Amino acid sequence: MAYFKPISISLSPNVEKDDLKLALNLIIRPWLWKNGKAIKEIEDRFKEYLGVKYAFSFNSGRSSFYAILKSLDLREGDEVLLQAFTCNAVPNPVLWANLKPVYVDCNKDDFNISVDDLESKITTRTRVVVVQHVFGQPADMDRIRAVCSANNLILLEDCAHSLGAEYNRQKVGAFNKAAFFSFSRDKIISSIYGGIATTNDKSVAEKLEALQKEFGQPSRFWIFQQLLHPILLNYIILPIYDFLDLGKIFLVLSQWLNILSKAVSLQEKRGERPDYFPKAFPNALAVLALNQFNKFEKFNDHRQKIAEYYYENLKDTKFELPKKFENRKNVFLRFTVKHLQAHEIIYEAWHKQNILLGDWYTTPVAPYDTKMEEIKYIHGSCINAERLAKTTFNLPTHINITREDANRIIKFLKSF
Repeated sequence: MAYFKPISISLSPNVEKDDLKLALNLIIRPWLWKNGKAIKEIEDRFKEYLGVKYAFSFNSGRSSFYAILKSLDLREGDEVLLQAFTCNAVPNPVLWANLKPVYVDCNKDDFNISVDDLESKITTRTRVVVVQHVFGQPADMDRIRAVCSANNLILLEDCAHSLGAEYNRQKVGAFNKAAFFSFSRDKIISSIYGGIATTNDKSVAEKLEALQKEFGQPSRFWIFQQLLHPILLNYIILPIYDFLDLGKIFLVLSQWLNILSKAVSLQEKRGERPDYFPKAFPNALAVLALNQFNKFEKFNDHRQKIAEYYYENLKDTKFELPKKFENRKNVFLRFTVKHLQAHEIIYEAWHKQNILLGDWYTTPVAPYDTKMEEIKYIHGSCINAERLAKTTFNLPTHINITREDANRIIKFLKSF
């Protein structure tokens, strides 16, 4: 078979040479790993950028979400409404906080929460609604806020996919009671793991600050795993990823031997909490996040240019492209396409062209091997999400995708 350079949508896609240099520098300076000035600096930068009063960093988006839930006046068993077509990183903190996740279906056109289904699933036990701006496309915030206001519900924003996105020229993450962001390995900015909770509510902020101190720092070994991740990915795993699957084997073996951490642990797939969540944000990863934050507007500009290139070259084809909305700025974390043979396309792209297309999401709550009963998802409760899981796949837009890469992807799709 002809040789094709790997094109990846995940595997630390944002990493550039300066990020690698920084990771190498930090890995040999363990005295900088836990405490340092970068933690407060990334929090201050977020407050300034979003125009919010308070920001508190944690070691993941899910830790940030969990801290927000613990900061609210909620009782055991209260219902938290969240959308299907998501990752188990969203319902898990709800379970960890002894609350009840209730899944709301999503729209077919923007993949965000369906307001009609949201209204139908509100009960006397419902206290919180979580709106997820999927793949960087803002949700219909006016309608969602109206529903929450009419029913006296707390509205939280999940901005894990959407740093820099806007609704009616207002940045997401500054709309409601609180919001959380993720710096996971394949988000808008990446420090391998990390996240921030933001709020304008003084009472919530005081509790978040106390929880941040209570959680404490993750272990030095866990920090080492995260610093090692971009180094191994870029110098070993990706260069040999296409050669007899050696890169993939090395990655899986590294995770199995606990040299590298997994994006989603086995425990989380069962609704359980691993011991490294929740924790505060370590200084070493805050340094990486700051470096990425300094570049994220460049990242998003690139994503939007690549997205427009896909729009231009895939129009009038058998692929259904993302819908555009005049009052929403989509930052295109991923460019999500619909096709009846989506799963076959993902398989063929990898095995014939060495193109790793995205599979967010092949089940209503991802990853595919998540135990649905353990995370309280009921089959048939979110029909749109279940259909979209069978008919969507994602094209990469990240900073390391060149025009030539996009052309390869487009050529493959047109020939499928």
